Amino acid sequence: MQNSVVAFSFSALLLCPVAALAQEGDAEAGAVVFKKCATCHVVEEDTNKVGPSLKGVLGRTAGTHPDFRYSPAMVKAGEEGLVWDEAALRDYLQNPRAKVKGTKMVFPGLKKEDEITNLIAYLKQYPK
Repeated sequence: MQNSVVAFSFSALLLCPVAALAQEGDAEAGAVVFKKCATCHVVEEDTNKVGPSLKGVLGRTAGTHPDFRYSPAMVKAGEEGLVWDEAALRDYLQNPRAKVKGTKMVFPGLKKEDEITNLIAYLKQYPK
């Protein structure tokens, strides 16, 4: 019995790095997912298109990218403390209109968790 517990514990330790990597996402796969966003957003440079630049979005207060005209709802969300950390961005990417009621963004959201995880990994490559 003791040997099986040791074997199980050892196996669990071996699997932990894999689980941690899975949560980190795949930035290359995220680049493919970003193509869904690229009609309205850029990430490589700090310029706006139809939507604000997503360069440095992680850590940014919602509704604050310079020279972009946000919806009043997005500005209010930022004023109320919405900062784009991974959890907030994940919620928004799943259902933008549920996270920020009144947002101008018409994108319906991403339904697959792995796409969201990979997209966030991709966005992390472009800090401010």
